[in-house]
Amino acid sequence: MTRPQRFLLRWGVLLALVTWWQLVTAAIDHPYFPPPLEILAAARQMWFSGSASTLFLSQDALDSLLPSIGRLLGGWWLAVLAGVVLGTALGLSRRLLDYTGPVFAFFRSLPLPALVPVFVLLCRLGSQMVVAVILFGAVWAVLLNTVDGVHTVDRVQLDTARAFQIPAVRRLVGIVLPAALPKIFAGLRVSLSQSVTLMVVAELFAANGGLGGELQDARDQFDFAQMWAVVVMVGVLGYTLNTVLLAVERRALAWHQAVEGGQLVDHA
Repeated sequence: MTRPQRFLLRWGVLLALVTWWQLVTAAIDHPYFPPPLEILAAARQMWFSGSASTLFLSQDALDSLLPSIGRLLGGWWLAVLAGVVLGTALGLSRRLLDYTGPVFAFFRSLPLPALVPVFVLLCRLGSQMVVAVILFGAVWAVLLNTVDGVHTVDRVQLDTARAFQIPAVRRLVGIVLPAALPKIFAGLRVSLSQSVTLMVVAELFAANGGLGGELQDARDQFDFAQMWAVVVMVGVLGYTLNTVLLAVERRALAWHQAVEGGQLVDHA
């Protein structure tokens, strides 16, 4: 199947689902489930009633989107940094992993929504609490995938590098991290989707404004079309960030795909 055919199939399925949603919700006429056209009208009024100088985004959209995106990216970047550093150290040291593995497994199993009140007590209300929740929830996927990626490094290459007395930093940058990069990117994708969810959950508790605040205001006012418009915006934000990350991944791992393709050709 060609790329245009895949594109048409993907968006055709989405269009069919939205059409089915429109017909069903218009038929049942339930206040909790407004039709997509009504949600689209509410979204346009909320988010896209601005001028061309602000890319047609309204002031409410800027006041909601920019803080949420800042908290999301801030917490996610901290999770990526901590996960890659700790995961690399644990992957290179089997003894360190044996000592700390049960502790990480315990914290990883804790339900994040239940811990939000704890973070409220520790960090108080505001953006710091949202960033802390995202950091704590998103770090595990990056950390565990980094450990797994480091474990897949060819030991023969490392032993050869040591035999040639290549410094440890060059071995890390030139052998370990490139070999672990596919696994690391897999953790980045998982952690990014978790960060979007945690951002909304934390903002429902702590932050003034943001998408979580807009969702809570719509719920309190029983404006279900506006509430669904916020949900759709969260989905669009998550899809956009994931698309950007996939583009970065394809560019960063182009060499890896070329090597795998060459190996497959040689093997055939």
